[in-house]
Amino acid sequence: MRLIRYIYMIGFSILASVSLTSCSDEPDGENFYTFTGEMASDYLKNRSQYSQFTAIVERAGLMDLLSTYGKYTCFVPNDSAVTAYLSRHGKNSVSDLSREDCDTIARTHLVANMYSTMEMTQDRLATANMLGRYIATSSGFDADGNAVVILEGIAQIYNTLKDDSVENGIMQPVNMVIEKSNSYVTDVLRDNPKISTYYQALVATGMLEELALVDDPTWDPKSHIKYYYKSHTWSEVAWVPDTKKYGFTFFVVPDDVLTQKYGIAKGDVRALYEKACELYDPVYPQDVNAPGHSFENLSDSVNPLRRFIQYHILNKYVAGTADLTPMEVNIGVVNGAFGFDESLINPVDWHYTLLPHTMMKVEQLTVSDYAGHGIMRERYINRRYDKTYNIEGQHIDATVETDNIHDAINGHYFYVDDIVAFTDQVKNIVQNDRIRMDFSSVFPEVVCNGLRYEGNPTQDDSNDTPDDSSTPKNGRNYYFPMGYLDGVSFTNCSVVLRRPHINFWSWQGDEWNLFGDYDFTFRIPPVPYSGDWQIRLGFCALETRGVMQVYFDGVPQGIPLDMTKFLNSDLYIGDRFETDETAAKYDAMSDEDKAQEQKLLKNLGAYRAPRSIFHFSTSAKYYFVGNERTYRRILCQTYIDATKDHYLRFRVASDGKQGNNNEFMLDYLELVPKSVYGVDGDGDMEDDL
Repeated sequence: MRLIRYIYMIGFSILASVSLTSCSDEPDGENFYTFTGEMASDYLKNRSQYSQFTAIVERAGLMDLLSTYGKYTCFVPNDSAVTAYLSRHGKNSVSDLSREDCDTIARTHLVANMYSTMEMTQDRLATANMLGRYIATSSGFDADGNAVVILEGIAQIYNTLKDDSVENGIMQPVNMVIEKSNSYVTDVLRDNPKISTYYQALVATGMLEELALVDDPTWDPKSHIKYYYKSHTWSEVAWVPDTKKYGFTFFVVPDDVLTQKYGIAKGDVRALYEKACELYDPVYPQDVNAPGHSFENLSDSVNPLRRFIQYHILNKYVAGTADLTPMEVNIGVVNGAFGFDESLINPVDWHYTLLPHTMMKVEQLTVSDYAGHGIMRERYINRRYDKTYNIEGQHIDATVETDNIHDAINGHYFYVDDIVAFTDQVKNIVQNDRIRMDFSSVFPEVVCNGLRYEGNPTQDDSNDTPDDSSTPKNGRNYYFPMGYLDGVSFTNCSVVLRRPHINFWSWQGDEWNLFGDYDFTFRIPPVPYSGDWQIRLGFCALETRGVMQVYFDGVPQGIPLDMTKFLNSDLYIGDRFETDETAAKYDAMSDEDKAQEQKLLKNLGAYRAPRSIFHFSTSAKYYFVGNERTYRRILCQTYIDATKDHYLRFRVASDGKQGNNNEFMLDYLELVPKSVYGVDGDGDMEDDL
């Protein structure tokens, strides 16, 4: 299966530089799709073998949509597939379906983006279908031994009919009607006999009620107008999100793994509790003698089994493994995680768990020197494998099963090959490291509502006239009203997420902007242990930006941060900084010179950008470490109590309406323990990755 995906990836990487630019509202004769003159609607009407699905689309009122220019992928079940579906549901014909049924079926099979089978290389499509659900994809073989793409573990795209292009999209004929579960995630967990021990523990710890959230019924996007703004030289427009969904992601240890590795018999919750005590009593020794610690009080907040279950759950809906680490792209010179030099570091993301004040580190294995027993390009939890440590972590299984549903309306679950736990080893070794998070990871609502990788990152919008149509050609920017983001409060400002662009000096392509006389406060991610930590902000300095004062837990920290100052200004190291976006000049520096420069910048409250990150065009990479505008500023250095919530406050300190309405950029955040930043010997330096 992995070989098939690899072959697809190679094929796609050859074509991708044109495939992404094809996502426009008008047919593009220069891309690799061969257009026939038909619209998607014509394709359905002109082929009698799809008459029943055509009738479903017409009854749903969506045929007019498929007759207009756009960018669609339509998974088309033939008449025999629809007949089989009707029979399974006790129906005789399409006329027995309600209009609502037809709408659900049609929208399940329609995706508002164009995908060839070569682009279906992850375990889900990158764009949700028109019901807001992601379609699972996997590789397999048909009856004749041909490699095929399989949807939701059961529906095959016909090998001989695949990638049939029309003027407004791609038609993908399939041999079954695709169905998505409308159950809660806890229900699909319950119905899987392979994970009964985990599910019984979930029930026993009283977690079910907390996991029933789906969306905010009070959220009304129509009550918010568009927001027009200028960021640097770009005149843009932003919308509020269409949805305010809640969701969860579970990492579940199957019964057979618990039995083989720990001798825990299927359904033996008591034995699982005892294992949880073994894992969590050293982490929370103060609670060992508390009444809530006992087996008779499994739902208590200090109970080890409850903590065990909580740490296996993220507070966001992640439909496929691709969303657990930064997005992979196949555009020109990049074939991998967006903005990561994969030869230097593994792509990593950090996620909040339901265990209070904890996070989970998820990384994709790309650095071959430290592969250990891992599988290249697969994803692992709480792994630290380097020159010093060989902690393998837990492997995340991306399998799409035919007999068990993994995806639900408010969550998704993955199998893992071992228990995931916030142990002393995880706390003091694995996560005792620099924690770097894109701001779109800091706010889980972004991933939960499908906002992180919006639009076509290869295309810029007009500099002067923003596309404010209901479906902008290149994708949307978003702004967030007060109350949308948890743990965030602000006054006198607009909070904007600019969609990713491959050519922006922004890590992973996107960035957050504050505009106005802002006073913005947010809860910082939790640190793994109490101690001295340094908090840094990564950003791109520009003449159009402003100045802000930072506060930690209400206490002002140092001098204001001026985002108009570059590293080659007198505020930092002046003309000693040599600009070279290939990073060649930086790499040519001796280790001694690098250490000396880092110490000088550190004393001035700054660091160069990491050596491992870049932006790019289709023909070249541009490394942040060699750019005088992209650097990290120390916001504060302070003691952090890991058992409590902590907040950063950014308050405008510009002189009047500086630049673009005091524009302030948030790109990425770093939480750095003293074990990393505290180097002070001659020639010693913090690693520059």
